[in-house]
Amino acid sequence: MKLSKQDILKALESITVPGEGMNMVESKAVKNVITFGDEVIVDITITNPSLQAKKRVEVDILKTIHEQVYEKAKITINVKVDAPVKPKANVIKGAAVPGLRNIIAIASGKGGVGKSTVTANLAVTLAKMGFKVGVLDADIYGPSIPIMFDVENERPLAVNIDGKSKMKPVENYGVKVLSIGFFTKPDQAVVWRGPMAAKALNQMIFDAHWGELDFMLIDLPPGTGDIHLSIMQSLPITGAVIVSTPQNVALADAKKGVAMFQQDSINVPVLGIIENMAYFTPAELPDNKYFIFGKEGAKNLAEDLKVPFLGELPLVQSIREAGDAGRPAALQTATPLEQAFEKLTQNVVQEVVRRNDDLPPTEAIKITTMAGCSAVKK
Repeated sequence: MKLSKQDILKALESITVPGEGMNMVESKAVKNVITFGDEVIVDITITNPSLQAKKRVEVDILKTIHEQVYEKAKITINVKVDAPVKPKANVIKGAAVPGLRNIIAIASGKGGVGKSTVTANLAVTLAKMGFKVGVLDADIYGPSIPIMFDVENERPLAVNIDGKSKMKPVENYGVKVLSIGFFTKPDQAVVWRGPMAAKALNQMIFDAHWGELDFMLIDLPPGTGDIHLSIMQSLPITGAVIVSTPQNVALADAKKGVAMFQQDSINVPVLGIIENMAYFTPAELPDNKYFIFGKEGAKNLAEDLKVPFLGELPLVQSIREAGDAGRPAALQTATPLEQAFEKLTQNVVQEVVRRNDDLPPTEAIKITTMAGCSAVKK
């Protein structure tokens, strides 16, 4: 049988490129198709450098051509990876942890908006993209990252680094994790004053062997308080990502979160706002969208505050179930959720690249006390 280039291209239009949301032909991932007799050569370029993505593309092409064009076709697939640009290191001044290139604070004005869920899925997506990633669970009073990474029963080991004993972060799904949850019992409430919480955080930052990381994501507690100041005093934050749901109550608090980072005395760049639980689509009505908490509230807030809008995530039962099961939803392959998290993560990486190109290095802030009041200075 003589294969047709047009038939091959038409078949490839039914395949979605991982993380692009468009088909292979439309996104220009297909660079060339050559046919002769029953043989076909397909040249593909993708942006995801992971072995998983390359294998998925190869399998999808083989299956599609065999099913839609000719089941006995002899297919050669050449996959080239055009990986996203790695952000250059945010040159850090002041107290620092060697090996950390970029430190991203994930914050929210109020609790219950899915900040930890977003953090976990951003982390595993960055790891799938080929970056070295760590997560510091700074939510001292409500740590949930260990559950979401299925490591709640693990404990960090001690390692000897240059003659000093350091904690070795727990690792799963290619992500290094430290959390206060590793050092407390599941039913134990953490009742600590600010200084004690700050000391625990500093131990997880400076007494741990994080190694080389392209990204450290810090899952902050909700609100704007003592823990936030302690983190920004200890580490120079590359940028902050704000998570909110669309309803007015959450948006009012998200606005305060943006304002905190933008204070002249703090001056941490806001990389953008993520809208979580943007809409609900029931499984039995996949084409319907129900805007339970309001429509595009976080997107409009980003426009009003002149900060980037990084994207939206749907309210889907499987995201919650995946988090509870300790396997973040972004690990699923060939699903709309995987594509949504990939697009969101690409936007975050793009904003980090832009921030490091356009803005000066970050410094850790210094806390001083004046006249009995707490003041924040650079």
